[in-house]
Amino acid sequence: MTLVALPGSASAEPNAAQVTQLVATASHQLEVVSEQVNEARVELSSQQAAAHRADRVSAEAQARNAAMRDQVRQIARAAYTTGDVSRLDVMLTSKSPGDLLSQMGTLDAIAGHQADVLRQTSQTAREARQARTAADRAATKAKKTLDTVTAKQAQLKAQIADYKAEYARLTAVQQRAVSRQVAGQAVQAPAAAVMAAPVAASSQAAQIAVQTALAQVGKPYVWGASGPNAYDCSGLTMYSYAAAGVALPHSSSAQSVMGIPVSRDQLQPGDLVFFYSPVSHVGMYIGNGQMVHASTSGTPVQVVSLDSMPDYNSARRIAG
Repeated sequence: MTLVALPGSASAEPNAAQVTQLVATASHQLEVVSEQVNEARVELSSQQAAAHRADRVSAEAQARNAAMRDQVRQIARAAYTTGDVSRLDVMLTSKSPGDLLSQMGTLDAIAGHQADVLRQTSQTAREARQARTAADRAATKAKKTLDTVTAKQAQLKAQIADYKAEYARLTAVQQRAVSRQVAGQAVQAPAAAVMAAPVAASSQAAQIAVQTALAQVGKPYVWGASGPNAYDCSGLTMYSYAAAGVALPHSSSAQSVMGIPVSRDQLQPGDLVFFYSPVSHVGMYIGNGQMVHASTSGTPVQVVSLDSMPDYNSARRIAG
């Protein structure tokens, strides 16, 4: 991702309105990159887990293969020790037609057992090879994901440094304008009053998540943070639902496909609301047309009007 030109990097000096717009746009783009990094970390963790599972499957298959080979060796050893019994021997030594059929059946059963053992040995060998191949592929994919994450992290750090420098040069009025544009219009009521209001959540888990999220109001926004002292957008929702025993990935994009979809006119406290396309921001609806979220650097976790947020995308009910 290439960021817009930040103020100070252009040849012409931008005016105050242009500065505000450029920094607000940069802020949003940095959040997009941050959420991409979060998503890449989730994918890396998934691929590493897949590699570990493949290693276990390979080890189990190899163990079964070794056990089957032991059985083959035992059969071979028994045949060598007792001598092979041919069908001619059976015919010559049988005392009656019934005895002949019985001994022939025994021979067929032994042969069938040996064939089954050999087939199973061959199958487990193939399973071991396939499991190892799967493990190698998963490990390779995980390594590529790690490389991508590392590159994005380095890029993000440089962009964050540029953004913070430019943001710091804005006046207080301009900084508030950036916050409103990116983070929505803050609700003037004190957070304590919001927390004191009854929460008609769709479930106990959702209620706990709302109360936990509201308890974080005032804490700083930090890219990649998931609490308890600072948060980014998906870190806040992940932390809040973790308090209710519900595990969410640290990625707004990944969270946007969890739970069940909810239309905007059916939102209930605890529902997650998503913004932009593709999704790159998430907040938690708390009722009364309001949401709590960690929005952008320089703006702490706050309660805002849902209608004041740009580019509403969708909502999901995680619990209830």
